[in-house]
Amino acid sequence: MHGRLPHTLPAEEIRAINNPSRAIHEHRAYQWNGWDFDLPPGVFHPGETSRLVHSRLLDGTLPVAGLRYAAIGAGLGVEAVVAGVRGARVVYALDVHPESVRTTARHYERIVGNDGPRLVALVADVWEGFPDGEQVDVVTFNPPAIELPLSDDPEIVRNLCLGRDIAARFFDQVVARDLLAAGGVVYMILSNTAPLRDIVAMALESGFGAEVLHVEDWPGDNVQTYLFALRRESLVGED
Repeated sequence: MHGRLPHTLPAEEIRAINNPSRAIHEHRAYQWNGWDFDLPPGVFHPGETSRLVHSRLLDGTLPVAGLRYAAIGAGLGVEAVVAGVRGARVVYALDVHPESVRTTARHYERIVGNDGPRLVALVADVWEGFPDGEQVDVVTFNPPAIELPLSDDPEIVRNLCLGRDIAARFFDQVVARDLLAAGGVVYMILSNTAPLRDIVAMALESGFGAEVLHVEDWPGDNVQTYLFALRRESLVGED
C-alpha cells in the first residue's frame, strides 16, 4: 500500500494551493450542520479537508458511540461536538492553543449540553498534558504537516506548517504511553501537500497497520487527500 501513495507535490504547487490568510487574527464565524460556531483570533477555521472528517463522524462512518474519543488539535470544537452528539463515552479535546480549548468547551456546553458525555478539554502539545494511565478507543488527527515555510506568522505556522515532526511526536507518545486501547483506531487525514508517504512510513515503523478509508481528489489541482485508519497491529483483537 505504501508504495502506491502519492509523492509530495512540488513546492511551487503547494505554495499556489495554500495562500494563508491573515484573517486568523480576526474574530470570525463558522456554520456547519445547522450549528453556529464563534472563532476568536487564533482559532483554526475548518476547511474542506476537516469537513471530510466531520461528516464521517456525524454519519457514523467513523464510529464513536460508547467509545472513549480524543480530538487532537481540537480547534473550534466541531469534532468534540459531533462526538458528544453521537454518544461517545467520554470526549477528550486537546489543543496547544489555549483559546481553542476554551472555545471548544464553550461550543460543547452550548450545543451538546450537560446531559451529553463528559468533555475533558486540555491544553496539550499533541499528547503532552493528557492524563497518565488513561486510554482512548478512537482518535482523529488532521496534522498541520506542510513542511514549506508558507508564512512567518506564528499563528499560520501553528495551523499549517509544523511538518512531519508533529506526526513523529504523535506516534512516539501514543506508543510510549500506551494511549490507544486494544482494538483502538487512529483516523488520520493527510494530503500530498505534506510528506504523506513519510508520515505513513512513521506509522508503520511505530507498529501501526494502515488502511485507506477514503481518497478525495480536488477539482483544479493535483492534491489528493487520504483518510487512514491506523491500528496498532500488536493490539488488534486483544481484549
